[in-house]
Amino acid sequence: MTVMTTASQWFISAVELEQCYQQQNVVVIDCRFSLADTDEGEALYQQGHIPGAHYFHLDQHMSGEKSAHGGRHPLPDVALLQQSLRDVGVNSDTLVVAYDANRFAFASRLWWLLRYIGHDQVKVLDGGLGAWTAAGFKVCDQLPTLSKDHVGDIVADPQAQRLVDMTTVKQVHQNACTTLVDSREELRYQGLEEPIDPVAGHIKGALNYPWAAVTDQEGFFTGLVPQQQRWQTVRDDQLVVYCGSGVTACVNLLALAEIGRDDAKLYSGSWSDWCSYSENVCD
Repeated sequence: MTVMTTASQWFISAVELEQCYQQQNVVVIDCRFSLADTDEGEALYQQGHIPGAHYFHLDQHMSGEKSAHGGRHPLPDVALLQQSLRDVGVNSDTLVVAYDANRFAFASRLWWLLRYIGHDQVKVLDGGLGAWTAAGFKVCDQLPTLSKDHVGDIVADPQAQRLVDMTTVKQVHQNACTTLVDSREELRYQGLEEPIDPVAGHIKGALNYPWAAVTDQEGFFTGLVPQQQRWQTVRDDQLVVYCGSGVTACVNLLALAEIGRDDAKLYSGSWSDWCSYSENVCD
């Protein structure tokens, strides 16, 4: 079944989604979440979501087991992620549409994870759930049926080139053509406040490009031209992007991919991994 095309490579509008989401080859996934209340996103999903949408929890579906190092939201086990996607009917040619109500903060994580495992048939709902309801489309509280007859066949093929680890980040300063991008809010970047991690500050040499600047106040992508201008000063650099735990950094990676910078890499452990090593924060 043919899925309608869109002018954007990685975003889909509410109208476009409404026209195609019921097709057999489209799977919609609700990614709403709150770091302050980890049950909130799923509770909101159960109260009302895009009809037919499944729910993916940041901790349970889009992150792995925590350890002393690796960050607050380490990448999920690839086999488990593959199974989670198969369970909601994702095939190798399925269009997956991710949405949240958090200015892409968590939908972009699923977008990045799918691309990391080699599945490029994925889009993010521009404007999130708010755009859906503002367009006059209904939400429902009926949970989709998971049938063994509709298990997907997606096969994960991890793309290691999309990632860097702490050792690689330490080498960034030796490469004048590489820029390290900190995606957190300016106060956290400056070390003036740190509500989550045990240590405040940023990785030496990193530039601050807050993830929230990808969207407007309503949660819509600001557009190609504003984002091209935003990244103008580092347009020729190799980019390594991080945040607190490798989640909201994906919002910047989504914007960069949309303007043609698909080569930017994620430091998945991010600041929460970096600061877990005493030698990194001894200054």
